Amino acid sequence: MEKNFIEKSHHRSKAFGVNDDRIQSSKILNVEALEKKLQNNKNLIALAEPVINRLYNFVKGSGFFGILTDASGCILNIMGDENVLEIAFSLEMVPGAYMSEKHIGTNAMGTALWEEMPVQISGEEHFVKVYHRWTCSAAPIKDPKGQIVGTLNLTGFSDLVHPHTLGMVVSAVHSIELALNYQQAQDKLLWAKQQSSTIIDSIPKGIITISPKGYIKSLNRKGERIVGTKQEQLIGTPAKDFFQSWNKIEELFSHEKLKQKFKTTIHHDGRNLEVIVEVYPIYDNQEKTNGMIFIITDIPEIQKHNTTRKNKMYTFDRVIGRNKKFLNTLEYAKQIANSPSTVLITGESGTGKEVFAQSIHCASDRHDQPFVALNCGAIPKDLIESELFGYEEGAFTGAKRGGNIGKFQLANNGTLFLDEIGEMPLFMQTNLLRVLEDREFYKIGGNKKIPVNIRIIAATNKDLKEEVEKGNFRKDLYYRLNVLPLYLAPLRERRDDIPLFLDYFMTTKSLQLGKEPIALSKIKMDELVHYHWPGNIRELENVIEQMVNYQQSISLEDESLPSPPPLSNNISKGVKKRFNQHDSLKSLEDMEKELIEQTLDYCDHNITFAAKSLQVGRNTLYRKIKKYGISL
Repeated sequence: MEKNFIEKSHHRSKAFGVNDDRIQSSKILNVEALEKKLQNNKNLIALAEPVINRLYNFVKGSGFFGILTDASGCILNIMGDENVLEIAFSLEMVPGAYMSEKHIGTNAMGTALWEEMPVQISGEEHFVKVYHRWTCSAAPIKDPKGQIVGTLNLTGFSDLVHPHTLGMVVSAVHSIELALNYQQAQDKLLWAKQQSSTIIDSIPKGIITISPKGYIKSLNRKGERIVGTKQEQLIGTPAKDFFQSWNKIEELFSHEKLKQKFKTTIHHDGRNLEVIVEVYPIYDNQEKTNGMIFIITDIPEIQKHNTTRKNKMYTFDRVIGRNKKFLNTLEYAKQIANSPSTVLITGESGTGKEVFAQSIHCASDRHDQPFVALNCGAIPKDLIESELFGYEEGAFTGAKRGGNIGKFQLANNGTLFLDEIGEMPLFMQTNLLRVLEDREFYKIGGNKKIPVNIRIIAATNKDLKEEVEKGNFRKDLYYRLNVLPLYLAPLRERRDDIPLFLDYFMTTKSLQLGKEPIALSKIKMDELVHYHWPGNIRELENVIEQMVNYQQSISLEDESLPSPPPLSNNISKGVKKRFNQHDSLKSLEDMEKELIEQTLDYCDHNITFAAKSLQVGRNTLYRKIKKYGISL
């Protein structure tokens, strides 16, 4: 077997054209190429070096030297006795020289690579005669995937040949392969750790891990921003010195509570920071608590979250309509939802501009961020600037202690909806344009620029082009806002949708008011469908609410919402009857109180209807209700 093995190698050597008298076809890399080769194999060299050192220590002084090659047979490293290395170097056995069969014929390193197995070549078994003085034992080195990445060889004078030498080499190669496997496992663990860290750092909440002994182990980037400190400065800090409620936390987990959420204070760097904390235990393989994970959110952010999400947000699947033109508008709104560009929604009052604004927000990639709405027409001109930008403490007389956060800051990373944008004062239009261009602003009384990442959705029932011509609206702001125009048609232009709204509002209002829906005759349905609805969907909703409250259908007038029916004569008759039955006259105030109470009962305690029936203002009615202690 062995003789046949050597003969096959010799045949290959001759076929390669190797001269057996000298190393005529030997290849040696120049300095630059060798440096590149060493760089490409630095991992193998580093892992093999301590193994070669241990192997050499076994044979030191015996005339042996060790050689490490790469998968192509190029020598990467040589280690051995100086006297024998001097001879080896004279025979071109140097770093950068190729020891493959193609270059020097039969030899332990080249043949081990070819046969992919450990081999021992001694004396005249070498193809090149000048190597007959050597005995060489080599084994291929394989990576975790089973691919050959190099060889390890032990060479000495031929009279020192011993089969145990090959066993030593095989054992050393096994150590190198274990190191390669171990490093791959370490690389995978490192990758998994980096992946985990990246995921944790991308979470928009602060995350702190606590060791079993109560020390801070890690802090993600959001946590660093909340606390205002880098992770490195907190690692090793006792949690009891960091969290005000640490004793409470330990007590909770001593009772094996799985999850807790509460408000606490963080003490750090002379500051107290109020936060909301969610605490989760970390369990070991025996289901015992082995540390904790804290998810923290600062209070201002919580307040922002609650402020902008008090009501359930509208989404496109809640939008009602089957009119063809309206459905085209709806599809267009869905297409632009995820764009960062500014949207300008136009249409008459009551057409659902805020519904579309909310739906666009909910369909965008900002859906989990704040949606903040501001009605530009409902805020006094001298307050709109502070509403939008906020102010610092002491910015003006009456400024709230600690300052105030404006709508721009509250909407950061989310959407700011500016309703009735046509009512915005000119001086504020200039400020708004600057923020849209620079994406940063100053608080009133502040000197620090605050960057913002927001999407603007504006709405108006005015013709802004006409307002620009009148000088009431800035032309440059108009074009800045009108990037993605969205027009909502009035209800009279989508009459085929009116029956849908009637069914929807009749059902929802009946449930809200705890009353039975009103059955509408065909004549009444036709009347409602053909009514011109100047107040659009909002007007229709109010009419249905009145019907449900009165438990009867009502007549519509051409130019205004229907007024409530007149008070029944039964009320005045009842008052008169009781008046006659009394032995003494009641005071005017007693009579007024009784009339108000009966009117409220008749109108189901609807203040608007009661005030109209009594022909007094709402504020007057409220004042009298308070005066007489009438319960609502």
